[in-house]
Amino acid sequence: MTGPIIALDKVRREFTAGDTKVVALDDLSLSIAPGEMVAIIGSSGSGKSTLLNILGCLDRPSSGSYRVAGKNVAELDADALAALRREHFGFIFQRYHLLGDLSAAANVEIPAVYAGIGARERRLRAEALLTRLGVGDRGGHRPNQLSGGQQQRVSIARALINGAEVFLADEPTGALDRRSGEEVLKILEELHLEGRTIIIVTHDDDVAARAGRIIELRDGRIVSDRRAETATVSEPPPVTSRTTQHGDAGWASALGRLREASRMALVAMAAHRLRAFLTMLGIIIGIAAVSSVVALGNASQRKVLSDISSLGTNTIEVFPGKDFGDARAGKIKTLVLGDARALERQAFIAGVTPTVSTSTTVRYRGNESNVLVNGVGESYFLVKGAKLAKGRLFGSEAVHNIERQVVIDENTRKTFFADDQTAGIGRIIWLGKVPCRIVGVIAQQQGGFGSNQNLSVYLPYTTVQAQFTGDSSLRSVLLRISDDVSTSLAQDAVTTLLTQRHSTRDFVILNTDDIRRTITSTTQTLAFLVAAIAVISLIVGGIGVMNIMLVSVSERISEIGVRMAVGARRSDILQQFLVEATLISSIGGIAGILIAVLLGTAINIAIPGFGVSYSPFSIGAAFLTSTGIGIGFGFFPARRAAFLDPVVALSRD
Repeated sequence: MTGPIIALDKVRREFTAGDTKVVALDDLSLSIAPGEMVAIIGSSGSGKSTLLNILGCLDRPSSGSYRVAGKNVAELDADALAALRREHFGFIFQRYHLLGDLSAAANVEIPAVYAGIGARERRLRAEALLTRLGVGDRGGHRPNQLSGGQQQRVSIARALINGAEVFLADEPTGALDRRSGEEVLKILEELHLEGRTIIIVTHDDDVAARAGRIIELRDGRIVSDRRAETATVSEPPPVTSRTTQHGDAGWASALGRLREASRMALVAMAAHRLRAFLTMLGIIIGIAAVSSVVALGNASQRKVLSDISSLGTNTIEVFPGKDFGDARAGKIKTLVLGDARALERQAFIAGVTPTVSTSTTVRYRGNESNVLVNGVGESYFLVKGAKLAKGRLFGSEAVHNIERQVVIDENTRKTFFADDQTAGIGRIIWLGKVPCRIVGVIAQQQGGFGSNQNLSVYLPYTTVQAQFTGDSSLRSVLLRISDDVSTSLAQDAVTTLLTQRHSTRDFVILNTDDIRRTITSTTQTLAFLVAAIAVISLIVGGIGVMNIMLVSVSERISEIGVRMAVGARRSDILQQFLVEATLISSIGGIAGILIAVLLGTAINIAIPGFGVSYSPFSIGAAFLTSTGIGIGFGFFPARRAAFLDPVVALSRD
């Protein structure tokens, strides 16, 4: 290479301390040729560390020009500076700055990850470098299992893995004993002989004497720049040995960095298990609550609709009176059999039954009880969806002949014929003063209104009118609407027909579809309210993720600085912490879904037929929601980590 590899022209670096400005470097000019071994010495506060940070592109000068291999550093953005640190510089720190959660080999591989080198090649390079530096058998050990000299060797291997041209060593022997320090200096001398440019910052004159050139700083200025008589400038290594040939673009590189980010996220979560679990807890509770509420709401709606259907599918019932609160409804006698006959002729009607009712006592042998007597047509049981449990139902002939045939309900059977094998079929019971023969028993209907303990019996409406009420008017007309007809349209047609017949609106209509919609709307509202509470829980969980990630960033500032020093881009740091937040939320979401499914299974076992179920869509939506929370609430802490100043981050040890 012709010309200096490093050239500084009137570089000035100022810091603000309160109201005063501190000048760390004062119009410093310096050039270093490729292959030189330079020692920078000076007392504390002379500007050595500041100069080293600027040389390594960890800091920028306040003014002046700095060029690396002809490139003006001032013109480079953050990612270009990261590439420069990754491809041209190797950092050797006094305190090693190894990541404690990784093995020695994994520490060595970090710069290669950001350079886009494949996993297998990274591993082989790391093993070869550690072996060359005499710690090949320690590759699987954590930093706290290594001596100071061994840690520094690992640090040197990390600096070498990308084929750096320039090595920046900050007090490389300062934390080592004499023997270990001597070994590290020999390694640096070997690297110099290979053609690497070595720049050492030291306060030790013996260390400085090993360099071919010694630069002394005082108050930010160069006061001495001398070369040893035996100083040599080694021939730089060929360009083909450097990592720049690999590049750092492409899917393989991006995927490798994503794998590294995921691995580090898992390592960090494993190192702080309790904290990670407590962070997940809000997400777990929120996702479990939302998933359970949705499933329970759907199951409740299905159950309610099923119960309403058991009362009679698509039914409309017409009652006398202006509305359901009309106190004079009982005196209105205009609803008659002719209305039922007229409605029966309508094409949209699938079944019609007049109804009348009265209360009386039922007696069988020595037992007596109150009973509701229902006078109905032969179509009533079909319209209501009633199921026959025993015997038979009366037909049109019984209605026409005013026969005293009675169908009893399950409660009446239990009251009078609990021990009778025939269930009372063929027995004579007394309804008031009227003897009636039992012909059938209907099964208990689910979801009815009123008490299920009331006794009810069913006779032809003609029999009830003739034998019990003595009144030809009807209590109601019950209609079943054809399945292919809207009940609301059918209600309008019934209203029009009866208004024409009565010349006034003296009736009120009960539409079971209205009940269905009302109950469905109510359950949806309740589900929405509970889901809103669960969503608040999710938001609280997301804020918890953000707070914990901010704490994690604060605790790992030194790690972030090391990663930036060895070539991590801002996007790499952003990705690492964003992946960690997303993993925490996603794992919490999966745990919440599992809890919700277990809860639904327990409910199905405890309440047979309730039918709690989870659709793939709802499970997928819950998982995506938890992942979205991790991304959304993890972005701010991740961005904060990515935009840390490398110099400030490295100073936090």
